[in-house]
Amino acid sequence: MQAIILAAGMGRRLGALTEENTKCMVEVNGIKLIDRILNALDNNAISKAIIVVGYKGENVIKHVGTKYRGIDIEYVNNAIYDKTNNIYSLYLAKDYLLQDDTLLLESDLIFEDSIIRKITDDPNPNLALVDKYESWMDGTTVTLSEDNKIEDFITKSQFKYSDIGKYFKTVNIYKFSKEFSTTHYVPFLEAYCHALGNNEYYEQVLKVITLLDDSPLTALPLCGEKWYEIDDIQDLDIASSIFEQSDEKRFRAISSRFGGFWRYPHLLDFCYLVNPYFPPQQMIDEIKASFETLMREYPSGMRVNSLLAAKYFSVKQEFIVVGNGAAELIKAYVENHTSKIGVIYPTFEEYPNRTVKENIVSYLPQNADMHYNASEIISYYADKEIDTLLLINPDNPSGNYIPYNELLGLIEWTKSKSMQFIVDESFVDFVDVDGEFSLLSNDILENNPHLVVVKSISKSYGVPGFRLGVLASGNTEMIARLKKEVAIWNINSFGEFYMQIYEKYHKEYLKACVLFREERQKFFEELQEIDFLRVIPSQANYFLCELTTSRFTSTQLAVRLLADHDILIKDCAGKSAFSRGNYIRLAVRDRRDNHKLVEALKTFK
Repeated sequence: MQAIILAAGMGRRLGALTEENTKCMVEVNGIKLIDRILNALDNNAISKAIIVVGYKGENVIKHVGTKYRGIDIEYVNNAIYDKTNNIYSLYLAKDYLLQDDTLLLESDLIFEDSIIRKITDDPNPNLALVDKYESWMDGTTVTLSEDNKIEDFITKSQFKYSDIGKYFKTVNIYKFSKEFSTTHYVPFLEAYCHALGNNEYYEQVLKVITLLDDSPLTALPLCGEKWYEIDDIQDLDIASSIFEQSDEKRFRAISSRFGGFWRYPHLLDFCYLVNPYFPPQQMIDEIKASFETLMREYPSGMRVNSLLAAKYFSVKQEFIVVGNGAAELIKAYVENHTSKIGVIYPTFEEYPNRTVKENIVSYLPQNADMHYNASEIISYYADKEIDTLLLINPDNPSGNYIPYNELLGLIEWTKSKSMQFIVDESFVDFVDVDGEFSLLSNDILENNPHLVVVKSISKSYGVPGFRLGVLASGNTEMIARLKKEVAIWNINSFGEFYMQIYEKYHKEYLKACVLFREERQKFFEELQEIDFLRVIPSQANYFLCELTTSRFTSTQLAVRLLADHDILIKDCAGKSAFSRGNYIRLAVRDRRDNHKLVEALKTFK
């Protein structure tokens, strides 16, 4: 069996990376795409490869030569690569299709070697490798019958997002038998080029062939094997993380993206924190119904959006400012309105990261659970020179919770000390207590202008993509200044619309919080069955866990979970105050996902 590799294109979307080289010469983690492809072919006993070159083809020829490991290399030149498309590149190589069974590959692919083995070992002689369609994919899609026959190649004009559950993306790796090329593909290829020209794609010929009653082409779906098509620099960045040879480097590369994990469709994210039971489907449908309007219309300015936030939390408009996530408001407030700040470690590090290290007066609870109460805070900071005290309640990552009555005592104490008091209550809706637990109250804010309350809407309301958060205080002059310090259009129309309609779904939100607390308890009980974990009780939507084994570190566990199970967790080794032990943080997701994590953890002996 031979291979034909199409490598004539210019790869303009890769910018400077292809100014002096064709796309297949681009490196992923230090290895050129063409080398990866040829190595995979050689590892699967492909003895001959024909490379169709064009743009900067001389670089490919010089690099690859006429023999690559055990593969004999021949070249076909597409001299008019800038005026044609890949149908013409394949047309120029058509005589080779008539000589032997052939693998057809595009040169901008990166994939596991096992993919070549999968398609060559399959007994079907004529195959199109396909994968279940995901939102990040671009290019040719197909629909399949129950027996994996290709029913249709979907053009861009035919593509319907309402039907994506039925679509498969072509991986752009095909297997053609010599007979199929002779009786079907090459005759149709010649006719198509003569009739419609050379500025088309070779899949158009396959589309015509699938219309035949006796079409011999079958699809071969992938089952989780890794591959990626590299068209632009973002694709290159993602491919670099997926195909990082070191499991630890791959973990670091993916973790450092801080989100955007829809580009990793098999990844299960236990790192970032959201409510798994909200918003309800009806709310999602209502937002979808207004999508086009929201996309095309400007959002309101700060005055209107602070009014919506005030309605959302039942506080006065002059007490609250809405932000592009709580992170925007944390940055603006800490950088511009604080000096010496007391920080309880470990903590949500967005706060200390926004001030100079010398201005941080840290408190580290001296117990294994890293828990603390109000009196311990007061005792520690009683003789410290700080102008601001920070409290995350419940705390991130320990899940420690200071009850409402104790919190009121801290408010009084900080007032008596003329301190500003920041309380971040982003996780407070998850606490399993009766009665009052939020400080977002007109009476509390008005009577305590030194108090600043921060709340992320992303975490407890399950809408991190909308980037919404609020900061509230009875210090109306400070709030007015803060509104001027952030952009007038600092949230988008989708976030604004969400706040506008939320009130209709408030009861569903309360039910979602009840469901969450029930699931948290089940998850807690399951995690306690893992013999190497000490699970610290939490009132938030995550658990801080200490590893009690010397067999592996928290980093090693996080790396192996990603490598072996596609599960991403928070390794706390890099966070401040965790020098005394190995800790991980696990988000609480829904029943199915939580059970999957527990089963994965049980595989570690």
